[in-house]
Amino acid sequence: MSDLPPMVWLTADFAAAPQPGPEAMAALAAAGVRTVICNRPDAEVPPGERAADMEAAARAAGLDFAVVEVTHAGLAPETIEAQRRALAELPGPHFGYCRAGFRSSVVWALASAGARDTDEIMQALARAGFAMPGLKTQIEAMARAR
Repeated sequence: MSDLPPMVWLTADFAAAPQPGPEAMAALAAAGVRTVICNRPDAEVPPGERAADMEAAARAAGLDFAVVEVTHAGLAPETIEAQRRALAELPGPHFGYCRAGFRSSVVWALASAGARDTDEIMQALARAGFAMPGLKTQIEAMARAR
């Protein structure tokens, strides 16, 4: 399936990747993905690849779609909660995308705090090439608060 983006699977239920084109939605559906989560703000992408365009393509391919914008300004608690809701309420496997897959991976990790073991989250990030030991303290604090 050449239209599939270069995904990294953090769990059996969540993959992150750089933003694909709308034409990749059918390939994602064929690969078993059920929900696409757009973590990329529209201000970063050209017309034709904005959230509404991606959502139309995803829905045409039979996929659910959610928009949880993650900017470079940081992650607000509302953003993490929106990601948590999308992961909990929409069917998996889930596919999250941003410019490179990094922000999608980080927001997944923070949204998973308390629902998954912190070491499991950290190992998943490291396997995906996003080793961020400094994130562990934040994930543990969020897990305790949850």
